[in-house]
Amino acid sequence: MADDKRGRDKQARDVEKRQRERAMGVALERADETEPPIEDPELDEIETELDALSFPATGSDVVTAIGDRDVEADDGTYTVEELVADTETEVFDSPAAVRVLVQRPTVATAIKRIVEATDSLQGVDLDGSQREAYEKTFRALKGIDADDEDEGVEAIRDWVLEQIRDDGTLPGSRAVRRQAAEFCRANGYQVRNDEWLGI
Repeated sequence: MADDKRGRDKQARDVEKRQRERAMGVALERADETEPPIEDPELDEIETELDALSFPATGSDVVTAIGDRDVEADDGTYTVEELVADTETEVFDSPAAVRVLVQRPTVATAIKRIVEATDSLQGVDLDGSQREAYEKTFRALKGIDADDEDEGVEAIRDWVLEQIRDDGTLPGSRAVRRQAAEFCRANGYQVRNDEWLGI
C-alpha cells in the first residue's frame, strides 16, 4: 500500500473497523449475561465525545474528558468517574472499549476499586486474561438469582482488596473463582461443576 494520504486513511479505517468488530464480538459474547448492558443513546454520545481523545487512552484521560457524564442503569445513575479507574495503568484501546466497561456498572465499580488498589503495588496490573477472568467471575456472581443486593460481587471485591492490602499481591484468577464458589456455597447458592464458578 502506498504511503500517501489515501493509504493512511485506508489503514485508519481498517483499524477502526477491526476495533468495532472486536467490540461487537465482545458484546455478542456477553449477550446472555445477567446484568444486561445498558442500552442508552447517551452511551452513543459518550462514545462520540471520546473520539476527541487519542487512543489508546488511559483511565485518567477518560475521566478528565467525560468523568462527569451520567450513565443511567436499572439500579440508579452513575457518573463515568464512578465506573472508570482514574489511573494511568488503566488503558483503553478505543471508545468502544470504554463503552463496554460502563455498560455493566456492577462489574465496572468492582473492577475500578481493584485497579485503583493495584496502582499502589509495584509491577502489578490487572490486565489481559486475568482481568477477563475477574470480570467473568463478577458477572457470574451478579447472575445469582437470589443475589438481589450484589452481595456476592461486593464480598469477593472486598476479599480481593483485603489480599492486596494484607499481602501486597493480586490474587490469581483461579483463587478468585474458588473464593466466589465458596461464597456461593456458604450462602446456599447452587453452583454446578460445569459452570464458571464450579471449581
